[in-house]
Parts: sequence; C-alpha cells; structure tokens
Amino acid sequence: MKNNQSGLVLWLTGLSGSGKTTLADKLLDYFKSRQIDCERLDGDVFRRSLTADLDFSPEARNKNIELAGQLAKELSERGKLVVASFISPYLEQRKKLRKGINNFIEVYLNCPLDECERRDVKGLYKKARAGELRQFTGIDDVYEPPQKPEIELKTNELSPEECFKQVIDYLESNQLLNL
Repeated sequence: MKNNQSGLVLWLTGLSGSGKTTLADKLLDYFKSRQIDCERLDGDVFRRSLTADLDFSPEARNKNIELAGQLAKELSERGKLVVASFISPYLEQRKKLRKGINNFIEVYLNCPLDECERRDVKGLYKKARAGELRQFTGIDDVYEPPQKPEIELKTNELSPEECFKQVIDYLESNQLLNL
C-alpha cells in the first residue's frame, strides 16, 4: 500500500491445484509494478521452512494456519498488502482469520477435484490415491468451501488472466487500492 494506508490481506484458499500460486504470483507482480508495499505468503514455502515440524493432522493444520494468519496480520498492520495462498481447508480456521485480521478478503479458488487432479503438477493427488500420502485435502481429509467469500473464482472456467482481473476489479471497486 502507499503512504499511510492500512494494509489488507488477500487470503487465497482452495484445493491443491486450484490456481492459488499462479494467481498470487500475478497479483504480486502487479502490485510491485505499481510500487504497492506487498508481501507474499505461500503455503508450500511456509511448510518447508517455518512449520516444517508440523504434520498434516487437523491440529497441525490449524497451527500452521494460525501462524500464517498471525504473520499476515502483523504485516498488514504495518501497511502491507499481503497475498497469502494456503489451502486452509477448514471453515473454522478461516472464521478465526476473518475475526482477527482487519481488511481480510477471502478469495476462494473454486475448482472441482477432478480438474485439480488433472492439473496435479506436483504428483500429490496420485500419491494420495495410491496411499503414499495420508491426510491429503480432498482425498482423505476434507476441504470445507467458504460460505461467503468476498471473491469466488471458478478457475476451471476462467483463465488465470480473468481471475486476476476479477480480483483487481474487486479491489478497485471497493477502493482498497491506493493507485
């Protein structure tokens, strides 16, 4: 964000393969090109570094999202626009984030499981279906879709550019960007 404008958090949620990373990268490039003070928090990076010691049990998933949410909150309170992309599979997790973070915008990347499996660039669904990966969201652990996200993107119907445009249009129409 520019000047003394308070920050905001764009929380991208959806199944693995729904397009969170692609959209987050496009948004970050856009914000940086406009000199908007922004940060990117990515679930895969978070899991490899800050929360590498956590497993994928519901308790550990909640702790992972709690820590990510706390960092997003701290950054946004310093005026940054935070793009956070985490599967964050549980409704209760996201309700807590919404309550604890000012200017929290939930962006639901709604993509059917079969399409996410078709995309499966990391081979995770294949491993989960083969029993090599336990507690995988969408296979043997639940994903509870958002009930009222600020933005819902049907990523199996929209191109990455169309998804990007919808997010930017929402931010601009709600005067959330000081461009």
